[in-house]
Amino acid sequence: MAKRKTKSNPSLSPPPPSHFPWPLSSSPPLATAATICLFSLLVRVMVSLGPYSGQGVPPKFGDYEAQRHWMEITLHLPPSDWYRNSSHNDLLYWGLDYPPLSAYQSRVHGLILNASLPESVALRSSRGFESHASKLLMRWTVLLSDLAVFFPAALYFLWAYSQSNFGEKRAIMWLLAMILLNPCLVLIDHGHFQYNCISLGLTLGAVAAILLNNDVVGSILFTLAMNHKQMSLYYAPAFFGHLLGKCFKRNYSILHVMKLGFVVLATFAFVWWPYIHSTEALFEVVFRLAPFERGIYEDYVANFWCSTSVFIKWKRLFTVEPLKLMSLSLTVLTFLPSLVQQVKYPSNLGFLYALMNSSFSFFLFSFQVHEKSILLPVLPASLLALQEPQLYSWLTYYSLFSMYPLICRDKLLLQYIASLGLFLLVFYSPDRAHSGVNRSRLYYKNLIWFVPLLGSVVLHAVYFLVKPPEKYPYLFEALMMLLSFSQFVFFTLYSNIKQWKMSWYASGKKDL
Repeated sequence: MAKRKTKSNPSLSPPPPSHFPWPLSSSPPLATAATICLFSLLVRVMVSLGPYSGQGVPPKFGDYEAQRHWMEITLHLPPSDWYRNSSHNDLLYWGLDYPPLSAYQSRVHGLILNASLPESVALRSSRGFESHASKLLMRWTVLLSDLAVFFPAALYFLWAYSQSNFGEKRAIMWLLAMILLNPCLVLIDHGHFQYNCISLGLTLGAVAAILLNNDVVGSILFTLAMNHKQMSLYYAPAFFGHLLGKCFKRNYSILHVMKLGFVVLATFAFVWWPYIHSTEALFEVVFRLAPFERGIYEDYVANFWCSTSVFIKWKRLFTVEPLKLMSLSLTVLTFLPSLVQQVKYPSNLGFLYALMNSSFSFFLFSFQVHEKSILLPVLPASLLALQEPQLYSWLTYYSLFSMYPLICRDKLLLQYIASLGLFLLVFYSPDRAHSGVNRSRLYYKNLIWFVPLLGSVVLHAVYFLVKPPEKYPYLFEALMMLLSFSQFVFFTLYSNIKQWKMSWYASGKKDL
């Protein structure tokens, strides 16, 4: 009996193969990604319309003036004088204290300002220069840096994430929004005024490359990140442990280690080329990158040293040298378990947890930490938003809360409220609720989590409305710091335990 021919139904035929990491459907994810990127750019533009750090506050103004001054110095002086005290470069007035790649970035931006508004970067005479035009130009340099580095890195990570077998694919656009709309980074870069988007973007690109097994590219990008801002070293134990563990799992492991070591050294040599010909010039830069003379902490940062100084006066009891040793010891001891886990059981998901654990170790215990350094643990937490949504939202909230006094000093309260509100709206969006996002068991509806949340809400209002007692002028800052510190300690413990619990995957799903 002849077989009956049936007409093929076009609606049931498989979709054409796609060269993109997402399937092309009736609601194209590529269009969704473009919309999220454009909306994230719009949010940054709106925040940038507000004030910036030190606006109209002489004699040293703030981080905005520091960045403008570095453009001035790198534009008019040779690289050999960028880190050297001279009549044209007074290091006591916002002396350059970031690695050479950051200096090159300042020179590029200085060329942009010099072409449009030369008086804003004129040598010496431009100190404290402020105008509407210069503010627009400076803001545009941050926006362009974000678009050139952080946005492509986020999309690259999304591609790498979609290729992994530990990611929830249905909510991947929600993950992109969580990465791009994090209020901490938006407020600090586009409100307060910094260029964290470059170093964090390079780090994010490095993470994506390593997830795709492009270890050489990842090593180059992360080395560039460290050479843009030395705080990127917070991630170094995670990168080192993960890459070393992967090398040990391969044949000819020593050759793989040597290859990556050569790549890192070559990248360092390329960036530091103007300074490696002279020992004196080299050490001038190194000394500027390690400002031990400033003390173990500044302002009110929610880390171990500043929080415990309420009870133990570290600066009075110890000189700088023993404090350096104690800080180094505690930092190494706290990131060591995470590093060892990745050396023994390297995995992609474990690598993301290791990034958060190592950055928390440095934030909590290293020397000379700023409140803005909390951005470093927040980045890997955002990459884990699908695995740990509650952890990410809680950490974002308390990270923002720990910087609340800084935001108030910058007069960015409106931007603070709006960006936090927008983040929460997106976080609890219907797309996330119906897309299978993992429900973290980290938090429960009980007093343990409600009490600190209520305390933070009260402190928000009290800090803004109530004048502190004259005897304790920084009482409210201290309370906010202690509350944030307690949450950061909990996050660190939880994340380390979670990373070690994944070790059993080493005998099974190796790409987890």
